Amino acid sequence: MASIEMSHIVKQYGDGYPAVNDVSLDIADGEFMILVGPSGCGKSTLLRMIVGLEDITSGDMVIKGDRVNDRAPRDRNLSMVFQNYALYPHLTVYENIAFPLRLAKVSDDEVRRRVEEAADILELREHLERKPANLSGGQRQRVAMGRAIVRAADAFLFDEPLSNLDAKLRGQMRTEIARLQRRLGITTVYVTHDQTEAMTLGDRVCVLRKGVIQQVASPRELYEQPVNLFVAGFIGSPPMNFLPATLKDGALSTPFGDVVLDEERAGKLAGHDLLLVGIRPEYFEDASLVDEAKKPHGTTFIARVDVTEWLGDAQYAYIPYEAPTEIAEQLKELSRELDSDQLRTQAIVSIDSTSRIREGREAEFWLDTRKIHVFDPKTGDNLTRDVEAGRRLTEMAEEDRVEQVGRAGSPTSG
Repeated sequence: MASIEMSHIVKQYGDGYPAVNDVSLDIADGEFMILVGPSGCGKSTLLRMIVGLEDITSGDMVIKGDRVNDRAPRDRNLSMVFQNYALYPHLTVYENIAFPLRLAKVSDDEVRRRVEEAADILELREHLERKPANLSGGQRQRVAMGRAIVRAADAFLFDEPLSNLDAKLRGQMRTEIARLQRRLGITTVYVTHDQTEAMTLGDRVCVLRKGVIQQVASPRELYEQPVNLFVAGFIGSPPMNFLPATLKDGALSTPFGDVVLDEERAGKLAGHDLLLVGIRPEYFEDASLVDEAKKPHGTTFIARVDVTEWLGDAQYAYIPYEAPTEIAEQLKELSRELDSDQLRTQAIVSIDSTSRIREGREAEFWLDTRKIHVFDPKTGDNLTRDVEAGRRLTEMAEEDRVEQVGRAGSPTSG
């Protein structure tokens, strides 16, 4: 296993465009780090610089305590899994997994031991004599992972490995990858544009925007204490709602009525004329179903429902609202950057699946005002972020990781 330390990493192409711009990131020994962001954010380029497939313009890449900027990929002892599997169609599963060992002139007995061990871990033992054409997409990806395992590398690098699979298989493979990483305890860097993968797999997540790190934190901290508008809009599905607001006498005036703030939060907003209020869909509820003891912690409002979506175990209501032109344009621009069409002038509200709210009619909603975030539209900064609360969330995640590593031991050491 190995730690990976990046110090002021820059990747600049011939036209002068910095695909990766001054990235400094430390990945702990045995940690599962996710690199996430929309298309073109630099996440795959950064991964390729770690493995040595891209030259580093400036900065230091340190793996296991050694600077590796000038080392060839084969000398870095890293295993990479690509999204297209990269299997040899004429070879059996056994020989596909054994391929890196054959190149390294490993003895037949050792090859057999390592391949069978990897096959047992990945439940591929019964498929070892089959060809890739006779396997499902999920099985092919497991073969590619098996090839990475047998190398006994210092770290795994995954480049969007599940993007070619259907939704059901992606869910299954997410679980398998998480279980595999916990079992082996190996340092893992995983690139994805799918924030669901980021939230469910990573010990920590690094959110990138145009080659620049926005926030590195546990999934829970990213969700509950986003540092800025970009992170808040990218993390979460459905995404966070953003409502225009103005501050007056300690209350935020929004399209859905006034939101009274405590003194501490109101003080952080002083001097800002126009604000954006960030509200997760689940912070809303059908007012008729809210417990009476809970109601004082929020506010109620009446709004016309445009569309409802009933999913069996959940239900969403879409509520349009009016917004100043500058806010509407900013949300459209953010939507384009996030590869999303969700951030428009409407609120997505999560309501209980038993709610009888119907589209085309007015309904009463309840909003939990304790959990809202307020952003500066000009800078994108989260003005109400609780830094200490966020730090505690990531510390708890790290404690859980260390505890899991301790329980699992370190089967790859030695």
